[in-house]
Amino acid sequence: MNLIGFALLLFLFPFQKPIESKPPNILFLIADDWSYPHAGIYGDLIVRTPTFDWLAKEGALFTHAFTASPSCSPSRASILLGRYPHQNGDGGNLWSEFPNVHPTYVQILEANGYFSGSKRKGWGPGEHKVTGFANNPAGKSFDDFATFLNEKPKDQPFTFWFGSSDPHREYMPNTGIQSGMKLWDVIVPGFFPDNDCVRNDILDYYFEIERFDRESGQLIALLKEMGELDNTIIVMTSDNGMPFPRAKANLYDYGTRMPLAIRWPEKVNPGTVIDAFVNFVDFAPSFVEAAGLSQNSMSGQSLWGLLSGEKQDRKQVYLERERHANVRKGNLSYPMRGVRNQDYLYIWNPMPERN
Repeated sequence: MNLIGFALLLFLFPFQKPIESKPPNILFLIADDWSYPHAGIYGDLIVRTPTFDWLAKEGALFTHAFTASPSCSPSRASILLGRYPHQNGDGGNLWSEFPNVHPTYVQILEANGYFSGSKRKGWGPGEHKVTGFANNPAGKSFDDFATFLNEKPKDQPFTFWFGSSDPHREYMPNTGIQSGMKLWDVIVPGFFPDNDCVRNDILDYYFEIERFDRESGQLIALLKEMGELDNTIIVMTSDNGMPFPRAKANLYDYGTRMPLAIRWPEKVNPGTVIDAFVNFVDFAPSFVEAAGLSQNSMSGQSLWGLLSGEKQDRKQVYLERERHANVRKGNLSYPMRGVRNQDYLYIWNPMPERN
């Protein structure tokens, strides 16, 4: 090509600096004690979860998502740190101190220009100020999402954690029935006695799931109003299982298997269903990668490759629990370890004498 031709190309198609994409916002919606499969899109015919169902249809629905630990504080620490509970020192226990050794995804994002905040239950219960955190590790507390958005500097990406207290006990008796749900429609898990008392308790649990779903929908509506809906990663899930026997604080499925839907139009095709096994330690590295950043302290694996169709070895998850509550002499734990795959759940209790 001669110089005249090359000059013509420059005139018609000038070299341009690549347009940098805007970092995505992150909205993390987490219930307190909500088990899989209690959502309409999973086939539950009683509980009404239009927000969760919409997210799943607009993005990805996960059928084998598991919390790292079926207890509030260790589960939430694993979400924030991307590390398994046994790697988090005191943070592997309920009513603990948050470890300040490795950065949370919130700290990494804040250090790279993100505005962060939270509402209601972030990490906890436990102490975080004693280890040097001025705010809850999930982000500075705000009265509501609207206030947070108003205080956010213009054009600055954000990460926001909405931690509901639903459907944690105590329940207001008969709220499920009063909302129109029927006792005879309840499918009682086989490990519970099937009677009206249990059915009524499950309906009250459902009532609070529905409240969490409604409130989550209100936050999403605010995103839409500000024009940030499609540039926001929305994750909706729970920290651990329902507050019933053989569920919360146990490594059985009703304690560890979680509802999970993720919407991010840039990376996730509508109607995607993920049957692969994922663990909550995968959230933090996913958020860091989505922001175009890197980290070297996390044990989890980013979810974006899986969501783009990449084949990954996700045939099992690892589960664990240390101390859930202060119920044993000397405040001792009752440790458990588990492996869950498509066919089996193996649970090891290394100290059965503490039972």
